[in-house]
Amino acid sequence: MKKLLIINGPNLNLLGKRETDIYGDLSFEEFLEKLQDKYDWVQIDYFQSNVEGELIDKIQEVGYSYDGIILNAAAYTHTSVGIRDAVAAIKAPVIEVHITNTTKREKFRHRSYITPVARGLVMGFGLQSYELAVVSFIE
Repeated sequence: MKKLLIINGPNLNLLGKRETDIYGDLSFEEFLEKLQDKYDWVQIDYFQSNVEGELIDKIQEVGYSYDGIILNAAAYTHTSVGIRDAVAAIKAPVIEVHITNTTKREKFRHRSYITPVARGLVMGFGLQSYELAVVSFIE
C-alpha cells in the first residue's frame, strides 16, 4: 500500500470558512474523507500547521518513510527557504499543490521557493488539485 502525506500550511485549517468565494465552502476534513474513501487502497495521511518549523519537522519526519508528499505550503510557498531546503533534502518526491492559480493572484504570490525542488506542481483546480496530485503518485 502506498503511503502519501498531505501537508497543509498556514490558514488552510480555515477552509470552508475563509474567503469561500476563492476557496469554496467545503472543509478540508470533509474533502479528505471523500478522497480517502475514493482511493481506499492508498494510505492518505494529513497534517496541517500554521507554524513554519512544524511543517519542516513533518517533512523531515516522513521524507524517508513515505512514498510521496503533497505539499500546500500556502503563504510559506513564497517566503520559506527553510521549507524549500527541507523538500530538497528528503528522498520522498513532493508535489506542490495550490487550490488557486497563484499566477493569477497578487504579484507576491507568483514566486515559489518550492517549485524548483518539487517533482511537480498542480494548481488552480480547487480542492481537486490534491486529487490530481494523488493520481500522479498512483499512476
